[in-house]
Amino acid sequence: MSSQRGNVARTRPQRHQNAEVFRNDKHDTSTQRKKINAKLHEGLCQHCKEVLEWRVKFNKYKPLTKPKKCVKCLQKTVKDSYHIICKPCACELDLCAKCGKREEIVIPIQTSPMKTENQLAKNYQQRKSTRDNLGDGDELNLGGLEDEDGLDLLIQGIKDLKPERTEVQ
Repeated sequence: MSSQRGNVARTRPQRHQNAEVFRNDKHDTSTQRKKINAKLHEGLCQHCKEVLEWRVKFNKYKPLTKPKKCVKCLQKTVKDSYHIICKPCACELDLCAKCGKREEIVIPIQTSPMKTENQLAKNYQQRKSTRDNLGDGDELNLGGLEDEDGLDLLIQGIKDLKPERTEVQ
């Protein structure tokens, strides 16, 4: 038996050898599968990165549906599957986000593309002030739309306008 304890020397080759390598996107061409295949596993040690790459390669990776609780800050901020520490805590404490050990991080977490909570709150305040500036729907105020959220604010302002009904004679 090959599973017998201490029996590490094998005398024969593998009985059934696959002719083709397994492809996880052969029959599944959904957008979710494409996102999973393109996902960059950052903030992980070498071992955890290899484990997650194996899960993706053999269709074992299941994405999260709801955020999980971080074991360091106790907030529901863990948005990646199989992780136990959120990205800000892992970056700040220099820990692996999956196992929580202080190992060498293979791909460091990039914080610049992510929006922080302060930026989200700032954008919300700008949208709220723009809605307040619209008043009763008389005119659309286009001031302060130089940033990247200008189009969203303009669309929201147009939706908030109350058109007057005129009767056709």
